[in-house]
Amino acid sequence: MTDPLPAHRLPLHEFDPSPDAVINPGIHAAQLGFPERAVMCWFGDVVRDRTQGCVAVHHIPFEHGDHPVCVVTHGGVEIALISPGVGAPAAVSSLEIVIALGATKIIGCGGAGIVRAGFDIGHVIVPTGAVRDEGTSYHYAPPEAAVAPHPRALAAIDDVLIEAGIPHDRGLTWTTDAFFRETPAKVARRREQGCITVEMEASAMFAAAAFRGVVYGQLLYAGDDVSADEWDHRHWQGQGSARDHLLDLALAAVVRL
Repeated sequence: MTDPLPAHRLPLHEFDPSPDAVINPGIHAAQLGFPERAVMCWFGDVVRDRTQGCVAVHHIPFEHGDHPVCVVTHGGVEIALISPGVGAPAAVSSLEIVIALGATKIIGCGGAGIVRAGFDIGHVIVPTGAVRDEGTSYHYAPPEAAVAPHPRALAAIDDVLIEAGIPHDRGLTWTTDAFFRETPAKVARRREQGCITVEMEASAMFAAAAFRGVVYGQLLYAGDDVSADEWDHRHWQGQGSARDHLLDLALAAVVRL
């Protein structure tokens, strides 16, 4: 039998465009009445607060514990809300399941490290593309492909931020699997490439959403600072109001779609 995949030195570069796998997200059957809009928020504490008292309509299973999918209302519109898990594999697995359940318009929101100095903590950043330094995206797009948010999602996010008078910046983000390997040399290289932020999901989320043909965009807020040789934590995880507000912006943006 002839191998249908081209030979590569790295298995990670053996992209297979077939939509069919041995295990498909359709094992999570589409739900009648499931919202077409969803927000995936990496702030687990904020999601728990927003969904207190809600009965989950689905549970995304992980060995570390299930992630409940709840339905909230924003501006009179029903939206599925989930905390997808940190890191590209967990986040994309959650995205795949939310799409299988019926969502087609999705906005993500979370924090990011700053690789370019000058951004106050909590400053909103809208990624327009991502440097693929993680493994998951290579299963959804060829190695040479650029990944980016859907133009409709980007426009909706921009409209919400402009109308609300929220200062924000747009630019590239660096998505990595290994935050303990963000060396000064790598940070400098990514900065030279035009990256503003570093995080662990965006490039994979962009690639997977495009592969599945859904609309996806993402909001980030400036958290810790890795732009210098010495890390500045800046207590970024304690910025409760900024995190809560970013979720509101993501909900408002997904309503626009």
